[in-house]
Amino acid sequence: MPVGNPLPHGETAQGGPLKRELGERHIRLMALGACIGVGLFLGSAKAIEMAGPAIMLSYIIGGLAILVIMRALGEMAVHNPVAGSFSRYAQDYLGPLAGFLTGWNYWFLWLVTCVAEITAVAVYMGVWFPDTPRWIWALAALISMGTINLIAVKAFGEFEFWFALIKIVTIIAMVIGGVGIIAFGFGNDGVALGISNLWAHGGFMPNGVQGVLMSLQMVMFAYLGVEMIGLTAGEAKNPQKTIPSAIGSVFWRILLFYVGALFVILSIYPWNEIGTQGSPFVMTFERLGIKTAAGIINFVVITAALSSCNGGIFSTGRMLYSLAQNGQAPATFGTTSSNGVPRKALLLSIFALLLGVLLNYLVPEKVFVWVTSIATFGAIWTWLMILLAQLKFRKSLSPAEQAGLKYRMWLYPVSSYLALAFLLLVVGLMAYFPDTRIALYVGPVFLVLLTVLFYVFKLQPLNAGQGAPRSA
Repeated sequence: MPVGNPLPHGETAQGGPLKRELGERHIRLMALGACIGVGLFLGSAKAIEMAGPAIMLSYIIGGLAILVIMRALGEMAVHNPVAGSFSRYAQDYLGPLAGFLTGWNYWFLWLVTCVAEITAVAVYMGVWFPDTPRWIWALAALISMGTINLIAVKAFGEFEFWFALIKIVTIIAMVIGGVGIIAFGFGNDGVALGISNLWAHGGFMPNGVQGVLMSLQMVMFAYLGVEMIGLTAGEAKNPQKTIPSAIGSVFWRILLFYVGALFVILSIYPWNEIGTQGSPFVMTFERLGIKTAAGIINFVVITAALSSCNGGIFSTGRMLYSLAQNGQAPATFGTTSSNGVPRKALLLSIFALLLGVLLNYLVPEKVFVWVTSIATFGAIWTWLMILLAQLKFRKSLSPAEQAGLKYRMWLYPVSSYLALAFLLLVVGLMAYFPDTRIALYVGPVFLVLLTVLFYVFKLQPLNAGQGAPRSA
């Protein structure tokens, strides 16, 4: 992985710098779009099977941990809004190796996620066009989302805004309709259904505390993508205003959508029947008399997958651009086009996704699950690096600089240490349960491989040894 001559940070060999064209509405909806994905619309059935109605507690606990992680990221992003975000902060405050591992790890995490989402588009399009080969739909999804990203960051932001809005409107409609069924008997001959299903089938916590703990690992990965807010810092119009606003609102909206949707679903249907008769979203809309519910939800799920793919291509391109700017990837990927798009970095990610789509059809399913486990491990790694970097960031500031921070972590440093402990608990749970243990075999091996590359090619960043930046 020879890198050539690294470029000065913030400059490009051709074109101009990244352009600050993402507004607050774009950034808010981007993070929502990345988090509210296919899993929720299919009912989160596996997690519900583990915890029963208490799955709502799992989402609340996990959501609080994510709020702390995002607050930590926001504190650094407002102080120093740069492309690459947490990879750059890991480099500045934890060292060059930490930045290198975090950047490439996150690039690969989203690469694998995008392959899964592209495949999902092909599967759901097959519902309407069963005779069309799936690879055609997978390729069409990749080309369309790749083209949007290559045009301009504003085009990406607009598409992501509308993709996410479709999902949000669907969830709100389902929640409102579900409340009508629960409280007023809509679709139930006027007989209010009530919420007794929350405790009528073995109790609110039918599998005990162990069930809640088992579900935490799955719940946490439902939140993967919210950290994308940090990657927008280098292209946000007013990062000092938009980043804090987006972090606060996105957390509460995600919590409302996940917990609100699950409250309605678990009130209407016994928890031990969910997932056995299809999507609970489809069943709820059909119960309200919407006969085309299956087609509507299929359309929404396709947009959910496209939205996640769109955000993933954005993330991989910006992370690779940042790595190249720091001298930790080939310098050519640190350039932008005349409209401020890191085109070469995006094209490499899109080409890698083409290979990923091909592999997804050629290799056995088990091998693909192993590769996906790297992404699972990568999510925890990213969040750990954000928290550790924020702790070192604070210690690097003088008392006067700490007092002058425009966006601050709540209850520092206690909140940061509690979130770290929680993430380590999730890692321990992954090791305890056989289904997820594979992630702890594959993930560290991947990091060791990256470490070897780092030292073999001497990938020290351009500004190594200069210290972290002091201000935005």
